[in-house]
Amino acid sequence: MTAPRLADLDHLVLTVADIGVTVAFYTDVLGMETEVFRATDGSDRHALRFGTQKINLHSAGAEFAPRAARATPGSADLCFLSDTPLARWQAHLAACGVAVEDGPVPRSGAQGPIVSLYLRDPDGNLLEISNRAG
Repeated sequence: MTAPRLADLDHLVLTVADIGVTVAFYTDVLGMETEVFRATDGSDRHALRFGTQKINLHSAGAEFAPRAARATPGSADLCFLSDTPLARWQAHLAACGVAVEDGPVPRSGAQGPIVSLYLRDPDGNLLEISNRAG
């Protein structure tokens, strides 16, 4: 018997030091949309949306259960695909005062070659903005 298969990633969770600072960075710099939603326990939670994806935010020290065994701000390494040319991203990031740590550099993505820029969010998470190559 073969193992069951997964189809897609619905959402992921980032544990952050300050939800307001995180929301400002991801909306102003990366163009995501913010959402406040009511969880099944009745609490209000914050999320970031882009495309068909969602990132839920947990405040460090007040994470929602169940949670990662070691939920820590700055421990993520995320790669985002964009149709916007990386040169335009570089100009936008510079205008926002966000340093590019590396790139553009060729990398291997989930569906083939990509070219990437690397930067960090306010918690130190490593972010990769990539264009599909070719």
